[in-house]
Amino acid sequence: MTSLQEDMERLKPDKVPHHIAIIMDGNGRWAQRQNLSRIKGHKKGLEATKAVVEACEELGVKIITLYAFSKENWRRPRKEVNDRMRKLQKYL
Repeated sequence: MTSLQEDMERLKPDKVPHHIAIIMDGNGRWAQRQNLSRIKGHKKGLEATKAVVEACEELGVKIITLYAFSKENWRRPRKEVNDRMRKLQKYL
């Protein structure tokens, strides 16, 4: 059994939050530090978000808010913006 599974089993249902908000930030910077493209970083971020959403469902979290795209993101290169929009549509 993994540590995460053990942690989830020890959680008390009355202690699980009703609503969790996540600010999805830093995926492009993470990718650059890994010598990957920013677009690959955004994909990895969405994969991580999917895992978190699935864990929240398993725990019984009722509401999840994802802040995934700020107004500053519109200033990024068109290719990056288009790729992020396509990925958001796919994952949502």
